[in-house]
Amino acid sequence: MSVYRQFGIEPIINAAGTLTRLSGAILPDPVVNAMQQAAQDAVAVEDLQAAASRIIARVTGAPSGIVTSGASAGLTLGAAAILAGNDLARIERLPDTSSIPNEFLIARDQRNGYDHAVRAAGAQLTEVGLNEVVAGSGVRPVEIWEYESAITDHTIGVLYVLRDGSSPALRDVVDWAHSRSLTVLVDAAAELYPRTNLRDIPATGADLVVFSGGKAIRGPQSTGILCGRRELIESAVLQMLDMDERRTLWNPPPDFIDSKRWPALPRQGIGRGYKVSKEQMVGLLVALELFVNGSQEEEFALLHHRLERIKTSLDRGTVVKGTTTHPPSLKLETRDVDPVEVARTLRLGNPAVYVRIEQDGIAIDLTAVRKEHDSRLIERLAELFRSME
Repeated sequence: MSVYRQFGIEPIINAAGTLTRLSGAILPDPVVNAMQQAAQDAVAVEDLQAAASRIIARVTGAPSGIVTSGASAGLTLGAAAILAGNDLARIERLPDTSSIPNEFLIARDQRNGYDHAVRAAGAQLTEVGLNEVVAGSGVRPVEIWEYESAITDHTIGVLYVLRDGSSPALRDVVDWAHSRSLTVLVDAAAELYPRTNLRDIPATGADLVVFSGGKAIRGPQSTGILCGRRELIESAVLQMLDMDERRTLWNPPPDFIDSKRWPALPRQGIGRGYKVSKEQMVGLLVALELFVNGSQEEEFALLHHRLERIKTSLDRGTVVKGTTTHPPSLKLETRDVDPVEVARTLRLGNPAVYVRIEQDGIAIDLTAVRKEHDSRLIERLAELFRSME
């Protein structure tokens, strides 16, 4: 029996993907077991974050890293680190940045609701370029010269949102930013297909990179990775950890935090509300090891096989092959029926089924569906299409 039923909640079948609002990935058994074991003992959190940093550095190639309470928290912590560094007074004042450089340049076509996380630290966003390609009124995306023309005395960095087609290329933006002594924070939350991005994105030289832990990695939903320059990671983690400690007793792992850079301890920082539990950290680290030792080709092949079975059972649909950046899916046309209404019908059934809505139908994504739930998913879809005939 599902534990959720004890609270009057019926579990759903999430065939829409690893979306936060649908609770993200289904955790592999080794991750669940590790989290259960982690709950049984106490640990010094800074020691656990130091261990996490060593693993994150090894798998990403970045100098250092920490586990965050999601990718959005990683963006806030990353921005706070860039804004304050190891300046105790600046850390104390955040998000008040009225007296310090606080502007991040961002391509206008990269603006989105998640940049709120960067603004929460006290950053001001300065848009560069125009939305010509998106608006259909031009063919040129944002160009480097537009970043250059936007620099002021208040500019401290660049926020780069990495997605398919993001332009200019990240490496070009990093090279330009570093030539102007600017710091680059990269939002790569959902960019771990292909898996090689885990190393390729930090390899661009970006100062800080944020990944989600609860999507492709299949870690706990409220986890993320912030990796990059060691001194910035130090600032980020000290603005998140419980710092109610005596300076004379504070002895962090020296390969993680250089205590000599900190003449005194900061008080509780702006990131204090983004603390990560020991269970979440351990779960993310186990999931990360499974992820880097696994095969994207094998993962997608298994998903493709399951989708073909669903297609055969329904006698309809088209299996869309996975690409380097997207897992396979099953596209089901809804003909003259509004796909939104089809999705609504599926949500109202038992069990509720959530699907991806497309222009002329719905799509089935199995990345967050346990294999043993495939038969029930087939039954619900079959019921739906019978009712539409």
